[in-house]
Amino acid sequence: MKIGVDIGGTKCAVVLGDENGIAKKIKFSTTNYTETIQNIIKAIHEIGKGDAIGISCGGPLDAENGVILSPPNLPGWDDIRITEMLQEEFHIPAYLCNDADACALAEWRFGAGKGAKHMIFLTFGTGMGAGLILNGKLYRGACGMAGEIGHIRMNAHGPVGYGKAGSFEGFCSGGGIAQLGKTLALEALQMGKTLPYCQNKSELDGITAKLLAEYANQNDPTALEVFRICGEKLGEGLAILVDILNPEVIVIGSIFERAEHLLRPHMEKTLTREALAFSRNHCKILPARLGDRIGDLAALSVAYHE
Repeated sequence: MKIGVDIGGTKCAVVLGDENGIAKKIKFSTTNYTETIQNIIKAIHEIGKGDAIGISCGGPLDAENGVILSPPNLPGWDDIRITEMLQEEFHIPAYLCNDADACALAEWRFGAGKGAKHMIFLTFGTGMGAGLILNGKLYRGACGMAGEIGHIRMNAHGPVGYGKAGSFEGFCSGGGIAQLGKTLALEALQMGKTLPYCQNKSELDGITAKLLAEYANQNDPTALEVFRICGEKLGEGLAILVDILNPEVIVIGSIFERAEHLLRPHMEKTLTREALAFSRNHCKILPARLGDRIGDLAALSVAYHE
């Protein structure tokens, strides 16, 4: 049995499981660093015996040395040597992995990428990150920063993501979709028009990716336009990955899982135009399969992979 620790900005989970999945789970809120670490240690003591601990956490972090390096969603977690702490407490190996890489391991071991030798996982949620499984191994790069696909420039101008206007994350993330919806709504309002999802300027801040998907599913033209733009940029980003890394499968999570029908037609059309045909024809684009279980299985997968 292995132990998994999933550290998120608002909640944490400690799980016990094996190759068949999760057997036990303890979850609790993420508070300050000291209290959260104490709760993690307490939960591991309570959950049962395992022979290794896998930890999934948002970056930046030093996975090789097991150090959490001030993630923006975990204020106060500065240079935390978490694997060292847990190894001293429990006397079993502990391993740290950023959440995108951990989710890639989970979808590769348990989900849509199972059996693939070359797989890419795209988060496509709050942000856009990638985990790379190449030649049957997790690829981290020279300093653990491989897979930061969201930082790639897709356009000179556009929604801001990863600190860069027009980035892949700017166009293809929950925040980016909301920005696109707000921009089109503001243009309409300034021309004296209203949109079904935005009647006045006071409603601009309430525009979210979820709201836009609801209206797109009702065939609202402007909401559909947002997903057209997003889908086309997704296809462009996938073409870069297909041409450079030649994967067997690209698994896409979160928003793509829920809005595949809105995105795939535009994604496929652009991917067909932009990617090398031979590589494209050898690559499947699939929605993530693990759903709400992915965080738990990601942490568990870190322990198994290492």
